[in-house]
Amino acid sequence: MARPFELLVGLRYTRAKRRNHFISFISLTSMIGIALGVMVLITVLSVMNGFGEELRARILGVVSHITVTGDNGQLGDWQKVQKTASQLPDYVASAPFIQGQGMVTHGRVASGVIVRGILPSEEPLVADIGDKMVEGRLDDLKPGDFGIVIGRELAWKLGVHAGSMLTLVSPEGQITPAGLLPRFKRFTVVGIFEVGMYEFDSGLVLLNIDDAARLYQMPGKVSGLRLKLDDIYAAPQRAFELNERLGDDYRVRDWTREHANFFRALKMEKTVMFVIMLFIVAVAAFNIVSTLVMMVADKRAEIAILRTLGASPRSIMGIFMVQGSIIGVVGTLLGAVSGVLLALNVETIVPFLERLFGIHFLSADVYYISELPSRLEWSDVTFITLASLLMSFLATLYPAWRASQTQPAEALRYE
Repeated sequence: MARPFELLVGLRYTRAKRRNHFISFISLTSMIGIALGVMVLITVLSVMNGFGEELRARILGVVSHITVTGDNGQLGDWQKVQKTASQLPDYVASAPFIQGQGMVTHGRVASGVIVRGILPSEEPLVADIGDKMVEGRLDDLKPGDFGIVIGRELAWKLGVHAGSMLTLVSPEGQITPAGLLPRFKRFTVVGIFEVGMYEFDSGLVLLNIDDAARLYQMPGKVSGLRLKLDDIYAAPQRAFELNERLGDDYRVRDWTREHANFFRALKMEKTVMFVIMLFIVAVAAFNIVSTLVMMVADKRAEIAILRTLGASPRSIMGIFMVQGSIIGVVGTLLGAVSGVLLALNVETIVPFLERLFGIHFLSADVYYISELPSRLEWSDVTFITLASLLMSFLATLYPAWRASQTQPAEALRYE
């Protein structure tokens, strides 16, 4: 025979019109259930990947891929570090910065902030804040003019706009005849940015690096060097290599360590969601058990005839495993194809549904991410498909084993 006996008979049973239409209905619902479960699982994970990628892009639009600082929080030879870093693979650009804490006040309103001194000409090479300006430009941060760029949320909280005056208070005090007093300086708001992350829009202010050096009394020094790489996922390896080249006098950190808890939480959320959604596929897959159990009961006489003709229990088991596996394979493939198509077109389908029903799933007035992003990862599709096929296969084992235990004499006694 060109093909195995079990496969031929199993396919024949699958194609044959069943006398019991209820069994056919259960088979169809099992197949549809598996397809829907796989489709939903692929779509949900793709949307979660999209949200993760969007958040990662927004965070890395402000923070650096790799940060190099000195042991005491200062870096005097940053040009030397920059030259060493430029020899790394995947290196794109770098920029010095001065960072400290402070408090901005306007009228009777005050807010704690992170102060970052930058070089306006080099900052766009390592960050995307320059593209997120809603008022003014980074180039308006002129040395000696004491201009300041703040986030949109902070501007709303303080009630200021471009051209307003702010007072920036530094926690590093200065000794006066009246005692130790904090340092403060009046700044003019020259720009407002919005990156879409509340943490930065409400708590980050930018100064010219020369003005920041004067405020924090760091003449000729910077806090560190910020690096941008071509491949963000290579940052841990490149940070290790740079640390080996620079030595123990420098501290090198990459973005995965600076925001480890946040991205670890995203990964855990995706894992939990995957497990929960996988139960949908499991319920549909194990409907195959009821389908095959009823099918075995319906075909007891035919099983007995096959046994009397010489079919072994193993062959009978294989026949019904083929039938159940076909339901799982067809359902899984339908779900995988529809899930991939849906995941690739989520950003088109969701706006269509919003226009059709006149609703907004993610209102821009409430959510920073107002569009439903999607990022399909083929590794997820492969894993989901294999998991569905495995569960479908396991669901066939018990009913097929019961079929193989059918005794011909008992089955044909009343025929």
